[in-house]
Amino acid sequence: MRRIDMCGLAGIARLDGQDLGPETDSLLNAMADILHHRGPDDRELLRSGPVGMAFTRLSLVDPADGSQPLVSDDGNLVLIANGEVYNHKELAAALPSDVKLRTGSDCEVLLHLYRRHGLDFLRDVRGMFAIILWDRTAGQLILARDRFGIKPLYYHRNRERIVLSSEIKGLFADRATPRRFLWEEALTNPSIAAAPRFTAPGMCTWFDGVESVPAATILRIGLHDGRTTEHRYWELPSERDESAGAESFVERYGELLRESVRECATADTELGLFLSGGIDSASVLALALSEVEEIHTFTALTGGTRLNGDAENAHWLSRELGVHNHQVVFAPDHVPTPEEWTRLLWLTETPMTGPEIYYKHELHRFARIERPELRGMLLGAASDEFNGGYSEDYGGDWDTFLANLEGMERETRLDQRSGLRPWWSGGMSFLSEQALGDLRGGRKTDAYRAYIESEYRKVQQYNVWHEDRTAAGSGVEARVPFLDHRLVELSASVPDHLRPQLLWDKRILRDAVKSLLPRRIAERPKAPFFYGPGTHYAYRMLVNLMRSNDQELIERALAAPGADAYLDADALRQQLALFGSGDTESASVELLMRVVNMGLLSDMVVQPPTLEDMSAGATLRALPAGQDPVVTTGELFAPARPYELDRILVPAAEVLLLTDEEGNWYLTDQGQIEFVLEDGTPILAVLRLMDGRSTLATVLDKAGVAFDEVGDELDTLFGQRLLTSAE
Repeated sequence: MRRIDMCGLAGIARLDGQDLGPETDSLLNAMADILHHRGPDDRELLRSGPVGMAFTRLSLVDPADGSQPLVSDDGNLVLIANGEVYNHKELAAALPSDVKLRTGSDCEVLLHLYRRHGLDFLRDVRGMFAIILWDRTAGQLILARDRFGIKPLYYHRNRERIVLSSEIKGLFADRATPRRFLWEEALTNPSIAAAPRFTAPGMCTWFDGVESVPAATILRIGLHDGRTTEHRYWELPSERDESAGAESFVERYGELLRESVRECATADTELGLFLSGGIDSASVLALALSEVEEIHTFTALTGGTRLNGDAENAHWLSRELGVHNHQVVFAPDHVPTPEEWTRLLWLTETPMTGPEIYYKHELHRFARIERPELRGMLLGAASDEFNGGYSEDYGGDWDTFLANLEGMERETRLDQRSGLRPWWSGGMSFLSEQALGDLRGGRKTDAYRAYIESEYRKVQQYNVWHEDRTAAGSGVEARVPFLDHRLVELSASVPDHLRPQLLWDKRILRDAVKSLLPRRIAERPKAPFFYGPGTHYAYRMLVNLMRSNDQELIERALAAPGADAYLDADALRQQLALFGSGDTESASVELLMRVVNMGLLSDMVVQPPTLEDMSAGATLRALPAGQDPVVTTGELFAPARPYELDRILVPAAEVLLLTDEEGNWYLTDQGQIEFVLEDGTPILAVLRLMDGRSTLATVLDKAGVAFDEVGDELDTLFGQRLLTSAE
């Protein structure tokens, strides 16, 4: 078994050949204080010569054996690391026989790998990690992160010194680190503006002078002259495997996923799992059950997850698999206070903080209160990004999907040469292929490859960033089995002719786990976490949040440094007023929240608050164990129904009720499966009798079904515009 040790790393090093003075100890202690939530149980400080390190740890068992820094037997190498080396036993077994590991830490093997292989020491390492290693003999500092940047590491440097921290806020303990939000970089970032562009290269840290150690990269920094070299130890593979068939890819994917889940589910303490009711988290759960005796799952019960079926399917699957499922209730009128929101924002350090991040943060808080021994959370995150999970969002078939990707790629390139944009408008271009080729560096673009590279960057900028902070804020370690680099490499190597078969709607995953999961889950269409029929619930929360306390957050954001230069105060206030009651699906709500977040971060960074002094509010409640989330919360989430029993309900245009030769039923919209319907269920009986002439009351009578048996399902179908009232 392996411990789960949530850690915080901090450090400072002179880059001019000088030694640190005793005054550095207070800085290291201050940084450790800021990172206390990442490791409240243990703290170690080291100051020697030009290097100072601080390490905080949340320890579960054998605290002495997992203490850091780790030091080589000759004292020349000193290491602090945050994360897990999943294959440490395999790596240790390959070391020379005279090498003896002195601790039970999975990270100790890194010292010996560095001694043997230099900058190639991470080539065969699997896991998630951020590393600060001091090579005394060479007079160098080695900084590194895992292939996807799951574990964070930031720094600020000048000619004299470099300061490092697991979280950006730790750097502000150093008075030499600038305290200024980067307004222009944030406002022009395509991700934050939700622009139909590929993710920009390079990480945006949002703050002046703050840099992130790149994922899959080793930085070597000289402690005498500051000279820095960058060594990239992993890239997304560019070669496609033309020798393997579809079945081989599926089989291999299943094997690798099983291995990855086994490694992520190995721990000396309790693990939990976020269960959405979709195939990603369900696959991780099914595989984890062969590794752990008991696991508690946690589901966000919101208006959105109730309407899109997530809450219901998570509840159903947990009963099928015999696991505990905690449905944490986000009532329709629930709104965080301005203080609770600013605390979350300071914890996450990103203006992209929104409903998804808030829901996950609250799930982690609930999990730690409900299960005090829980220290690790398994996630189904990052499957969509590399397995075609968003393919249907971009088009109705593979060719349309590719065409839309090519359009995004073109727009991304035209942004770099904005002067050419007027010559590409209205779908017609006066530009030659050569000119467009020049925009791509003279090479023919594989649009799908460009898309995967963009998703790789997005995972770093958004996904693993917030998954780390929302978990760490409650002393929990997030584990992401789908970010095993072997899985991503396999998906990336699928050849062109197999992509439509394997990478449309995550077919490679669905086929790999179909023997592990009920068909209801294995073939369930993707349901966005809060976008879709329940978007208005999440946006109502944000609108009411921004209106709280006389628009406290809006006014604070507008008074922040730099806001007067970049924001139109009247326009922000008018936009908020236009949202009316807050029951809106306009994406402008989320964009306005992101702009407000920018102002709040710009304000907080001037006088950085202490996270522990900010209130997170009361934890939410969950439904009593075993209660059906749809039935139990019917009154709580009851919508104002826009239809009556005396009205005629019919499928919307392009919505069809279909069956196959095996007797399975499907509700499709524009050729895409929206729901899989079980034979013999009341809702199927009702849908089959909707003939465009009979009222709902007549249909219910003919089907022998009471309205209460199908009311919630009709609400869902109506809310998703799959049903409509006939004129």
